[in-house]
Amino acid sequence: MTKKTFNMADFKRQRILIIWAAAIVIYGIVFHYAPLVGWLMAFQNYKPVTGLLHSQFVGLDKFKVLFSDVSFLRVIRNTLAMGVINLAATFVMAILFAILLNEMAFKGGKKVVQTISYLPHFLSWIIVTGILHDALSGTGIINTVMLHFGWITQPINFFAHEKYFWPIVAFANVWKETGWNAIIYLAAITSIDPSLYEAAAIDGAGRWAKIKHVTLPGIKPTIMILLLMNVGNVLNAGFEIQYLLGNGLVQNVSQTIDIYVLKWGISQGDYSIGTAAGIFKSLVSIILIVFFNHIAKKHGEERLF
Repeated sequence: MTKKTFNMADFKRQRILIIWAAAIVIYGIVFHYAPLVGWLMAFQNYKPVTGLLHSQFVGLDKFKVLFSDVSFLRVIRNTLAMGVINLAATFVMAILFAILLNEMAFKGGKKVVQTISYLPHFLSWIIVTGILHDALSGTGIINTVMLHFGWITQPINFFAHEKYFWPIVAFANVWKETGWNAIIYLAAITSIDPSLYEAAAIDGAGRWAKIKHVTLPGIKPTIMILLLMNVGNVLNAGFEIQYLLGNGLVQNVSQTIDIYVLKWGISQGDYSIGTAAGIFKSLVSIILIVFFNHIAKKHGEERLF
């Protein structure tokens, strides 16, 4: 085996790639790793006046306070519930939508549907929640339709009942992100060898049989990778939509960990508690990714590492 040595010619030939790679590494260090120094606040009785280096260390006291807070335990329940519901709804709908688009024979109509389905992704949550408020208000289209068909006798105040909040959040995420999330699955479907569909047709397979035995197995690796990545984000149930749609009547089911961090870190000025809650969310995400990646590896499926 010959020992590789530094070659200036190779360096000059690939200098553009090296410069871009170095820029990305520096960006990651500055904006993703350097801020982790702030995690020290979770182990301190942090005061902005004294600063990070001169604040009193209190060990795990802030975590003890955190998990003895009944409201934080309720926040964990809300975040996990909305995260799981959003994951299941958006993940399944994106796959179904991609398959339906792929089955459309009229290419012009397919492009129109794709374009329309992508547009909500680029809307801010303020606009989305405004649309939801108008649609679900007492005089909104939903109540108007249900009253017209006699399904209800009087308008429903959807934002005054806790049982409606999680479904509303799930619907908003599905409406906003399904078209965008389907892009990856559509790309995976187009990479499937067309001869497989031809062979299935020769064997007498219909449209549903082709989807079951060719399309779904063909995009299975993509599904597994995206599922693993999304499982790690299950506690990122959201902040904007819950914050904008939530009110005093539904706060028991609308508060998430991110809102809890905002409440304690900014409103109450206890940055240590807010940081501890943020660390907890990050650690849970890491544990979920490692655990489900191990399960995928054990069963011979695609995995992240």
